[in-house]
Amino acid sequence: MSRPVIAVYSGTFDPLTLGHEDVVRRAAKMFDQVIVAVARAHHKQTRFSLDERLAQAQAALADCPNVKALPFEGLIVNFVREQGAQVIVRGIRSPTDYDYETQMSGMNRHLAPEVDTVFLHTSAAVQHISSTLVREISKLGGDVSGLVSAPVLAALSAK
Repeated sequence: MSRPVIAVYSGTFDPLTLGHEDVVRRAAKMFDQVIVAVARAHHKQTRFSLDERLAQAQAALADCPNVKALPFEGLIVNFVREQGAQVIVRGIRSPTDYDYETQMSGMNRHLAPEVDTVFLHTSAAVQHISSTLVREISKLGGDVSGLVSAPVLAALSAK
C-alpha cells in the first residue's frame, strides 16, 4: 500500500487571492492532501495577522476536504519534512516568477533532495492578480470583489 502524497503550498497570503485559490484547488485534484503553509513573515509588514490569514485561508478553502492551512516559519523544506510531505507546489504567473521559483526550487532540492517542486501555471483568468495589488487597491477604496473570495473580501472590508 502506497503512502498518501502530501503537497505544501507556502506563502504569506496577505491576503489569499483567487490566484492562490486557483493553484490550491488544482493541486488538491492532483495530491492526496494539500497543506497551505501560511508564513509568519517576520521580514514583511503584513496587513493581516497570522491568525487572520490562517482563518481566511480556512474559510476560503472550506469546500476542499483535502486542504488544510497551517502556520510555518523558517525553511520551507523543514516544514515539508515535519509534515511528512513529498512535494512543494509553486504557482507561476510570469517569466519573472519562473526565474525566481526556479532558483528557489534548486536551492530547496539542494537542502532536501527527497522533496520535489511542482510548478502550476496560474489560469489565465487570475494570472494578473497579486496580493500586493489587492492590498493597494483595497486600501485606496477600489473594488477587489473579483480578485478575492467572499471571506477574504469581508476581512478586507473590515480593515
